[in-house]
Order: sequence, then C-alpha cells, then structure tokens
Amino acid sequence: MGDKDKLINEESIEEGSSTSIPKKVAKKVVKSQLPWYFGTGSLLFWGLLFFSIVVPLFYRLPTPLTINDSNKGVFIAERAYNTLSGFASIGTKVVGSQGNEVDTVQYLLNQLAIIKEEILDDFFDLEIEVQKPTGEYIYMTIVNRYQSIQNIVVKLSPKNSTSETYLLVNSHFDSQPTSPSVGDAGHMIVSILEVLRVIGSTRQTFTHPIVFLLNGAEENPLQGSHGFITQHKWAPFCKAVINLDAAGSGGREILFQTGPDSPWLVDYYKKNAKYPFATTMAEELFQTGLLPSDTDFQIFNAYGSLVGFDIAQVINGYVYHTLNDRIDVIPLGALQNTGDNLLSLVRALSNATELFNPEAYETGHAIFFDVLGLFFVSYSATNAVYFNYAVAAATILLVFLSLWRIAVKSNITLESALLWGIVVLVIQVIGFVLGVALPIVVAYVMDKYGLSLSYFSHPILLIGLYVCPSLLGLSLPAYIYFKLQRNPKIPYPSQIQLALHGYAVVLAVLAIALNYYGLRTTYVFTWTLIFYVIPLALNLLLTLQDRGYAWTALLKIAQVFPFLYNSYLFYTFIAALTPMMGRYGASTNPDLYVSVLASLGSLLSLGFLILLVNIYRRPSLVFLVLLAISGVTIYAATSTQVGFPYRAKTNVQRVPYLQVRRTFYEYDGTVSKDESGYLFNFQDRRKQVPFEDYVNLTGIVSLEDDCDKYMFCGVPLYDDRWYSRRLQAMWLPREEPIIPPSIPSLELLSKTVLSDNTTVRLEFNLTGPDHISVFVQPYEDVAIGNWSFIRTMLDDPTTYPAPYHIYSSYGSNDAPLNFFLELEKPDGDFDVPLLQLGISGHFIGNEGDKQAIEFADSFPPFSALVEWPASYHRYIY
Repeated sequence: MGDKDKLINEESIEEGSSTSIPKKVAKKVVKSQLPWYFGTGSLLFWGLLFFSIVVPLFYRLPTPLTINDSNKGVFIAERAYNTLSGFASIGTKVVGSQGNEVDTVQYLLNQLAIIKEEILDDFFDLEIEVQKPTGEYIYMTIVNRYQSIQNIVVKLSPKNSTSETYLLVNSHFDSQPTSPSVGDAGHMIVSILEVLRVIGSTRQTFTHPIVFLLNGAEENPLQGSHGFITQHKWAPFCKAVINLDAAGSGGREILFQTGPDSPWLVDYYKKNAKYPFATTMAEELFQTGLLPSDTDFQIFNAYGSLVGFDIAQVINGYVYHTLNDRIDVIPLGALQNTGDNLLSLVRALSNATELFNPEAYETGHAIFFDVLGLFFVSYSATNAVYFNYAVAAATILLVFLSLWRIAVKSNITLESALLWGIVVLVIQVIGFVLGVALPIVVAYVMDKYGLSLSYFSHPILLIGLYVCPSLLGLSLPAYIYFKLQRNPKIPYPSQIQLALHGYAVVLAVLAIALNYYGLRTTYVFTWTLIFYVIPLALNLLLTLQDRGYAWTALLKIAQVFPFLYNSYLFYTFIAALTPMMGRYGASTNPDLYVSVLASLGSLLSLGFLILLVNIYRRPSLVFLVLLAISGVTIYAATSTQVGFPYRAKTNVQRVPYLQVRRTFYEYDGTVSKDESGYLFNFQDRRKQVPFEDYVNLTGIVSLEDDCDKYMFCGVPLYDDRWYSRRLQAMWLPREEPIIPPSIPSLELLSKTVLSDNTTVRLEFNLTGPDHISVFVQPYEDVAIGNWSFIRTMLDDPTTYPAPYHIYSSYGSNDAPLNFFLELEKPDGDFDVPLLQLGISGHFIGNEGDKQAIEFADSFPPFSALVEWPASYHRYIY
C-alpha cells in the first residue's frame, strides 16, 4: 500500500461522509471492506454458535445405567430412580407431620435394611442410628428452636478401622408445605443411598469412615444439621462434608461453595468429578446473601468448623418448593450425573490424607471453573492475584506497542497516536457504561409500568430486552464517532483497532480494580483479555495489523473461546436465577439484577466482536437488526400473552398466605380485637395483580399500618422471611370467623418476685401444633434479664433488639414447651403490665374450613398456593 493510501481515512467514504477524496481511491477503499451482509451474517453466526454448542452442552447429561450394569460396581441411575419413585409417593414431608416423622423415616430405614444385606461384612461395618435431637440457635433474627426432630445417621467403616477422622455426606428428606420434595432433596437422598450401596458392596476399601446423614429438618430451617453437628457422638470426628441440596430439579448439580480456605478440596474435585460444573463466581454471589436460599453447609462450618463442598441442583428452579417438584421432571441422566460425581468424590475424600489434619492445609481460596462441562480449571487465589495483574498489564503494554506501530506506519508522532487512543478510550468508556445502563433502563421502565418478570416463562425474551440494548449501547458511540470524526492521517482499519484497544483497556482497568478489591470473579475479565492479548501479540509479530483488515482474522478466531465460555457462564446464572426472581420478594425489582447479568454477559461474550461491525460497508444495518429484535421483543413482552410471566405447572406464581384468626387480650383479660382474614406474603414483584381478576380481593389492604401499631404487626408471621417482608404483606379481611383446628394453650404457671425485689420470674407452659411461635415485647421500663432460651439475643441488644421471635417446632415428640422469663424493673412494681406475649400456631397441611377451600379454589391454574390455618393470640402480663 502506498503512502497516499495510508493517509486515507476509509470511514470518510462511508455513508453520509462529506470528505472529498479521489473517486478511484474511494472505489479501491470500498472494495477493501467486507460486504454489508457479512455484518448481519456475523450476528447469525454467533447466535447459531450459542444455540448449537453452548445450550446443548449446558443441558447435556450422561447415559443412565440400568440394573443390568449392577455387577460393574458403579452408580445405577435406574435403581436410584426406583427408590426415588417410592420416596415421591409419600407426598409432602413437613417436620412434625406423619409423612415426615413416620412414613419417610420408615421408608428410608427399610431401604437401608435392604442395603445392609448387600454390604460385604468381611470388608465393612455398617451402623444405622435414628437421632432425635432437641436444641436451638440464632437464625437470622429469630431463636430457632427444635424438639425431637429426626435424623437418620449411617456410618460405613472399613473393617477394624481405628481412624478418628470421618467424612460426612449430608442431604435432607423433609419438605416445604405442598412440596413432595422429589428434587429438593429426594434426588440427593437416593443418590446417597445408591452411593452407600455401591461402596459397601464392592471390594474397594478406604481410609476414613464415612458418615451419611439423612437429615429430617433442613427446611425448618437448618435444624437437622445443627442437631447433628452439635450433639451426635460421631460429629466431633467429622472433618469434611459433602453437602447436597437443591434449588431446582432435573439437571446437573453445581459446586457453588468450597472450603473455606481449603484449595486442596478444589484439586480433589478437579481430579475426581466426572462431569464438572462449578464456578468461583457462584461462590462469591451466594456468599453476598443476595440469593433467597441457605444450606446446611453454613451450619457445618459455623458449628463444626468443617470444610468441604456445597453442591446443589439449580436447573428448573420453577418447581422448587412447589407441588410441581415431581419425579416426572427428573430424567434418569440427572441422577446418573449426580451419582457418578458423588461416588467419585466420596471415594477420593475418604482416602484423602489431608483429612487427618485439614487445618494444616488452610492456605487460602482457589479460583475454579468448568469450561462447558468438558474440563475443569483451578489455581490458587494467590497466584490469581498476580496473574490478573500480569494480564491487565500485558494488555495495556501491547496496546501501547500497537499504538506506537500505528504511529510509525501512519507517519505521525507517537504523541498524536496516544491522543487519538485516549479519545477513543473515552468513547469506549461511554460505550461500556451505556452497555450496562440501557438494559437497566429497560428493566426500570418495564417495572414502572407493572411489567416486571415478563421473561419469566420465556427467558429467550432476555435477548431482545437486555442483550440487544447492551450491544447497541457499547457499539453505537464508536460508530457515531467514526461517522463524525475527520482524521485522514490514521488508516480506517487502524482506527477500528483503536476502538478495540480502548475496550481492552476498559476491561483491564476493571480487572485491576476488581482484583485490588479482592474479588476472585476477576478471573472472568482476565481470561476474556487473554484471548484479546494473544491475537494482538501475534498480529504485532506477524505485522498483520499493518495490512488493512488482516488483523481481524486472528481476532475472530480467538474470540470463539471467550464467547463460548462467557456465554455459557452467564447462561448458567440466567438459568439459575430467573426462577429465583419469582420468589425474590415484592420490594425489589428483580429485573435490575437480571438486566445487569445479561448486560455483563453480552459485553464479555460479544464486546470485541460487536465493535468489528464498523468493518462492514453498512454497519447501520446491524444496528437496525438489533433495534428490530428489541422492538419486537418489547412489543411481545408488553402487548401479548408471551410476556405474561406465569404458566400452570411449569412457571407458576407462588402465592403464600395464611388463614388467620387473631385475638388481642388486654391486661384485664378482655378481648379488644378479634378478627379473621387472609394474610398474604407475596414472593414476587407483581403481587396480587396477576390473579386479581379471578379472586375476590375486595377490601385487601397493606399490613404496614398494623406493623406500626402492633408487635410483629399483630399477625402470626411464620418465620424470618415472613418478618423481613412484613411491610409488603397484605391483609384481606373475612367476615365469617376462621376457626383453627385447635388453639395453642398458654398457661402462666407461676409469677415469683426474686430476692432483689427488682426482678420477677414468669413461668409458662405452652402446648400447640408442631409449628408455633412466641413473640415477646417488654414495655419501655422493663428489660428481660434472663430467659430459658439461648442468651445470645439478650447479651447483644444492639444486634438483636426487642421484640423477640422464638420459632419452635417438634418432630416425633409433642411435649409442651415450658419456658420462663425474668423481667427486671427498677421500681419493683410488678402489678402493672410488664410485657406483651404473642402466641401463634400453624396448622400446616390443614385445608381450613369450607369458605377457605372455596377461596383457594378461586385462584387460577398458574397460582401455586402455599396456605394453611394459623392462629394469633396477644396477651399482656
């Protein structure tokens, strides 16, 4: 290319340009650009790549093995499925119910008896116990008390083993109301049983005894694990745990927490998981507390200092905690996937030398991630810090060298090239901000018009709602700049390269900032940059960047890798989090979170590629395609049934409510308030709007005024999540009184003034259903000095101010709750009102009276009701 050609700004002959250049040269430059249809064709290519490779690999499951393969000493999905079928037939398994405490416990014990017959007695010892712990601890803002819940604890030991180091494998069999708990977590329970069967019936021994905990009170919440780790005789010997849970059903299970501070565990996962599915990003996101879920893993770590794996089902979270959590949504391949991984991990960890002294191997965190489920990458967090900084620095250095090269070949000074580079960098900062901001604006506007969650049943709408606006936001500033600027000194291909350099520097600076802040998720930015740095270095070495658009070939090839990984990674989060947004609560716009995830996924997957749109003759056509996709999507989401979030059975709206009878007794025993109604605790942003045309909601009001007036709003708030969402709760009065199946009985046994004359001791006896709550609110001049519950709340009034909520449940033993309160009052006058006591009883599994049943029947098919009668009595003592 001659000097004259070098000085020509090819953009100057683009559509609408007014710069005058010789016609022969103009024709030559135009011919050097790719035809316009390659621009729109590239969008199609990357879309096809996503749907033909990423999506199939995301949902890929192994071929399930059948009973005919039993002699191979491997996990048999068909046998696990048969066990799961029997488990599913029991139905719901709420703590305290016949289904949980009798039917499920007996069913699992029968399965264990069958397995015991197959154990090789010459090699192993098998011990089976039913633990019935009673205890309490602080969960969120409540005293979480449990009584005689049931855990089935199984220990498999090598014959004559003297090891005092055990591996714990845990999952739970209890359920939420209405759910048969097939996915959460029957899937994991039967996987544990099959792994126990395989290990115990094959002649492959191991070093550390294995404790299999089938815990019967996880949903309550997390009581079974607390009862085991704080009270069972085998608990002190457990050094590591594989915790298995679910927030979905029927797919691959993801490793979303490890350690803590035990990178050796990640190495074991890397070497032994047959079908890896894991990411550091999931671990960091879960530990922010933003997700509406908890697991037993935190209990084992907090109360037993156990390290280990937290693994869960996350695909198809739409059925989670609903009556649709059935066996027909679980393919046999999902059981095979879980079983093969679990069997390999249990075998490996039960032979791990690190288990003898895990503390000696606490060397920090690890970076880990799978690549499309095909292989697993991990390295230490310490190395990651240096690696992240090194890649970011290499990016900036190579960009500088490229600018120097452009200056040399363009016969301009380095200072001029740097100046143009800075201008383009500013343009790319604007583009990146717009790439994130435009999807957020869409999410905000949709929510403002009551149209949040429009993608809930059709996640493909996210492409038009958020992906396309994100790509437009990133690429439009550069396009407009190239249309308006007049710089004939730098060749147009080099100007486009400057835009990509600017974007690379933006990512590098973000990587440095995130790395400095300590986020291990920085690895996503680092590996995205690596596949820009490599082609950039090669283009410099081979002088391809001096030859028109030749440099784009290597770049496009290299970009296949970050596109595949980043789109896979963010699709994982979209698939997992979209169903969660249906239970994220009414106070927060969930679309904001989804829009940010979708925009970051778009920018990291397609950021460099969308900026190449300017190498085509009519880049505006690409923008028109993106705008058209967004326009059609927004129309479908706002004006058709496609955008209605809910579908019967597959994408239901969760509607939790209580049939409440509340009665307020004054100090003299008179009743000041006695009313009935339905208390709604909406879990989604749209609240009652989707079903208000089906259900008579005349008179429904916010509970906020009652929350200002009464202790705990004067209603039977079920648990901490009900309390945290109390200001969004709604009350629908009912004229006909609700008659609960029974009334919790609170008896004041004694009232004794203690020797200091400033303290009085009240002793109570409380009987009621298997789920009751005690709400305590002392008056202003009264303090609770002691009580029969855990003292943590009383010792830390700043963290746990009054009023107090004691949540209590029982499993196999319905003995009354006896408790005392010691009240301190400086003037010693105890013949006046001292405190308010609220008593609530929850009759889970009861349908209620005829009117309540008719009310429930009026809801549309897409409503998944979770409701039961509940009573609330306020007393003053």
